[in-house]
Amino acid sequence: MSDLLDATFHAVVYALVGGGLVVLALGVLDLLTPGRLGSHLRGDGTEGASAPSGSAGLVAAAWLVGTGAIVFTAIWTNGEASLGRALLWTIVFGIVGVLVNTVMLLAVDAVTPGRLGDIVCTPGAAVPLAYVTAAAALAVSGVVCASIA
Repeated sequence: MSDLLDATFHAVVYALVGGGLVVLALGVLDLLTPGRLGSHLRGDGTEGASAPSGSAGLVAAAWLVGTGAIVFTAIWTNGEASLGRALLWTIVFGIVGVLVNTVMLLAVDAVTPGRLGDIVCTPGAAVPLAYVTAAAALAVSGVVCASIA
């Protein structure tokens, strides 16, 4: 019974830390987009978002999946270590993932015409640049996962 309680406690702690890292990733993406990301996702008429932006949804989803993959990999590869060590790896690599995805977003912005944030937050269906940006986020997250393993 003690093993079950320990495992449950670890699961709750990992979930809270992982959830915090996912929220951090979304918060950083919100800072990188014009206006409030949530208004672009809802299309609620604020921040010039008259309709939901499929592009913003696609990029945000890629950031969340990428961050989740990093958190998963850090926990999976360090699960046998002490809780403190595994949490440290999870936090450090989660933050690294957010930082590297930020750099990648800025790099894509630098090599494409126009302002990426404005293009990606355009109301309506997802635009090709959003697919490129989402793929870059997932690719970078994959590299971070590989560096952990």
